[in-house]
Amino acid sequence: MKKLKEAKEIQKAIVNKKKLPKKFRIDNELIEIEYSFRTKLEELSDEEAIELLKASLINGREGFFCLKSSKDLTLEEALKIYRRKDSIEKIFHSLKNEIQIKPLRVWSDDSIYGAIILGFIAQLFISLMRYEFEDLKHRSTKFIKKSLKNLTLTVNFLKNGVKQYIFANFDKINSLFVTRMSEIS
Repeated sequence: MKKLKEAKEIQKAIVNKKKLPKKFRIDNELIEIEYSFRTKLEELSDEEAIELLKASLINGREGFFCLKSSKDLTLEEALKIYRRKDSIEKIFHSLKNEIQIKPLRVWSDDSIYGAIILGFIAQLFISLMRYEFEDLKHRSTKFIKKSLKNLTLTVNFLKNGVKQYIFANFDKINSLFVTRMSEIS
């Protein structure tokens, strides 16, 4: 239905001799584009268009899933719990693969708790950075971590007791952070 709606929007623009809706265009002054569109909607009814789309989109791999529970839950409750579980699994995946907490199976309980707490603090810090900086909203945790890891700080203790801070190894990501920190102090 989404593809049919998009085709109808394009067809309407063609019939009315108007520009395409913005979401179908590249909006960049440095790029020149010449394009032409022709939809099949002139020759097809809505039902035929839907059948054509089904034939191209349905490949037999769409599948389904079944949630089983020992509790008596409604469909909505079961799906909500499943999605919550999925988000927790993604957090642990990120802790292991992006934050890179080492395998926990041979550690003492206190070491495991400490590593998980530090991992969650790192995740929280990166999430707060994504919240604070628009440029980082869709940036991978791995790249943010790498950028912060490359940032270096040298502290010179001068004879008069004053500290001199020297930052090095700037890039686009860690520059955002350093700039904000200097604004705060």
